[in-house]
Amino acid sequence: MTAQRPARLPSTIGGVIYLVVLAAAATGLILITAVNWRLGVLVLGGSLLLGALGRFALGEYDSGMLRVRSKAFDVAVLTSLGVLMIFLAISIPNQPPL
Repeated sequence: MTAQRPARLPSTIGGVIYLVVLAAAATGLILITAVNWRLGVLVLGGSLLLGALGRFALGEYDSGMLRVRSKAFDVAVLTSLGVLMIFLAISIPNQPPL
């Protein structure tokens, strides 16, 4: 038997924000499948906007796992996808039941 290592905590505030964004995205996916697709997509889009805000506000070192490319690219992609998902969730009309 090998001894288990203790879980590591994120070493930067960006890592904490990343985990919050990940938890919000998972919540959105659960809402999509179990409750209401529109609410789930809104939560998923909001989690992307939260990630964009975190990436924008933090410096290069502090952004941790939120840092993928340059700051401008990361913020632009996360913001675009978040706004697009929220726009689609709001603008798609309800369909009559089959």
